[in-house]
Amino acid sequence: MKKIAPSLALFDYEGELVCGVDEAGRGPLAGAVYAAAVILDPARPIEGLRDSKKLSEAKRQALAEEIKQSAMAWSIAFCTESEIDEINILQASMLAMRRAVEGLKTAPTLALIDGNRCPVMQVRSEAIVKGDDKVPAISAASILAKTARDAALLQLHQQYPVYGFDQHKGYPTALHLERLRMHGVSPVHRKSYGPVREMLELRTAAS
Repeated sequence: MKKIAPSLALFDYEGELVCGVDEAGRGPLAGAVYAAAVILDPARPIEGLRDSKKLSEAKRQALAEEIKQSAMAWSIAFCTESEIDEINILQASMLAMRRAVEGLKTAPTLALIDGNRCPVMQVRSEAIVKGDDKVPAISAASILAKTARDAALLQLHQQYPVYGFDQHKGYPTALHLERLRMHGVSPVHRKSYGPVREMLELRTAAS
C-alpha cells in the first residue's frame, strides 16, 4: 500500500481549486514585505517542497524556478516600506497576501494561508499554523516570497551599499545596527520600527 505524505493526508480539499499563500519579511528593518500565492498542478508534482527557511539558498532558487515553470498559477506581490509604516506590518502582510491572491491568472476557490489569521478578500480562506511545512502549495508560496524578497534586497544593496543589505537582508543584525548608527536612516528603512524610530529621534534631538 502506497504511503500518503503527511502533508497531504492532513488536508483533504477534494473539489477545490486551492492556492497556498505565505509572506516573507515581517521582521526586517528595511525593504518591502513580500507575499506569494501558488496553485500547484497535480499533473506536474514538485519534489522537495517545504518551509523556505529550512532550505539552502541554492535549493530555494532551484525550487522557485521549478514552481514558476510547473505550477498552474503563481503570483508575487508586496507592500512598500511606506505602506508598512502607515498601516503597520500585520496589516501590510495581510494586504500583500491579498494582492498575491488577486494577481493569480486563475482564480482559486480556496486560499490556504500560512499562520493563524487570514486577509480579508473575496476568495474563501483558511489559516493553517505552520502550513508552510505541512501543505505543499503553502511551501511553494513560502519559497517564492522568500526568493523574491531576497532578490529585492540585493537590488537595495546596489542602491545603498553602505548598509550591507546583501549580507543581512534587512534584518536587525549587529552589522545592520552598526551601519544604521554610522550612516543614519535610508529611504528604504521602516521608520515605524523601534531601532529605526529611535535613530530618527536621536538625530532630531541632536539637530
